Amino acid sequence: MKSPSRTILIGGTLSAALTAPVVAAAAPATMDVTITIPQLKVAEYHRPYVAIWVEKAGTPPKTVAVWYDDDMQKNEGTKWLRDVRQWWRASGRTMKFPANGISGATRAPGAQKISFSRAQLGATAAGEYTLVIEAAREVGGRELLRIPFSWPAKAGAGGRAAGKTELGAVTIAFR
Repeated sequence: MKSPSRTILIGGTLSAALTAPVVAAAAPATMDVTITIPQLKVAEYHRPYVAIWVEKAGTPPKTVAVWYDDDMQKNEGTKWLRDVRQWWRASGRTMKFPANGISGATRAPGAQKISFSRAQLGATAAGEYTLVIEAAREVGGRELLRIPFSWPAKAGAGGRAAGKTELGAVTIAFR
C-alpha cells in the first residue's frame, strides 16, 4: 500500500510536468528579426555598419548585434564604429571588440535574418521594450529605426518599421 505523502509527491510532480509545456507554449522564447539592406546605386558603395540593441525605461541598453568590418588586421574596423552614433553613445563605447556572440561581419544588400533568445534580448522582466536598429555607411548616410514591443510577447506578435535610405523594411516576429 502506498503512503499518502508518496502519492501526493508523485501527483505533484506529474501535475507540474503536464503544465510546463502549456506555460512554455504561451510565452515565445525567440524574436526573429528581418532587416533589409537596400542596394544603393551610388558611385562608391560600402556595406553599412549596423548596431541592434534593446531599450527599456529605467534599465541600461543591451546590445544584441553589431555588424562591422571585423576581419581587418589589428581590429582596425572598430575605429569606425563610433559613426553608428546613437548606439555608440548608448553603449558601444564601453564595449570591447570583438564581442563574443554579438560581433559579426557587415552584411550584403538584401534581407538579413537574425534570431534572439529572451536572454540575449535582456527581456528578463515584463514590460515595454524597444528594438533599435541603426545603420551608418562610409560615403553614405545614417539611419535609425525603432520598433516597440511588449514582453512577454504573444506567439505571432510582431512589429515593423521602414527605412528610407540606409535601411529598408525591418520586421520582428515572436515564436
